[in-house]
Amino acid sequence: MRIKDRPGISTATQKRLTRVMELSLIGMFFIGIERGSTSIIVNTGMGLLVAQLPAVLERDYHIPLDTGLSLWITTAVWLHGLGTVGLPGAGANFYATIWWWDHATHALSSSVVAAAGYITVRSLDAHSENIYIPSHFMFVFILMFVIAFGVFWEVIEFTVSEGAALLGTGTVLTQYGLDDTMLDLVFDTIGAVVVAVWGTAHLSDVVGVVSGWLDVRDS
Repeated sequence: MRIKDRPGISTATQKRLTRVMELSLIGMFFIGIERGSTSIIVNTGMGLLVAQLPAVLERDYHIPLDTGLSLWITTAVWLHGLGTVGLPGAGANFYATIWWWDHATHALSSSVVAAAGYITVRSLDAHSENIYIPSHFMFVFILMFVIAFGVFWEVIEFTVSEGAALLGTGTVLTQYGLDDTMLDLVFDTIGAVVVAVWGTAHLSDVVGVVSGWLDVRDS
């Protein structure tokens, strides 16, 4: 079954939800400018760029991604952007005031990373006769891929936070200590497991599109 059929809402509604979140990310970006917050500006700006990825892939590389996948990606970056903004007039954002926000966004974002890794490897496997990846190894690969990416991201967070502290400037990324880092990696793993278990059922259509695109490029 295609991804767009899974949420139980129509394609038109999924497109509207995606567009509403994209527009609200633009609003959050300007809130960051009004507040003079580098963190909000950078995080919502990057979120807007990531949210445009499905449209760019379709326009420039003729790889159509269905509306469900676009909604999934946009939801991940929208929740992250919203977490950096928080409520109007509040002294701190959702990442600082809601204990589970960071973990929830990590799980959702890691599921997107896992899906990207899954689609890439499965597409190469289907496209090339020289590449063979056993199905039981795919589960392990996705877990290792996401955990490695999660560790890399935590190193970036630590480096940026420490650099900002030394320079006395506002930080774009914040790390809340070793315990928080370990929990982040746990929730990264949860997102990876979700994709590893259900990837074959719900991402096969995207794999078919990408492997077909590779076939056309090599023909």
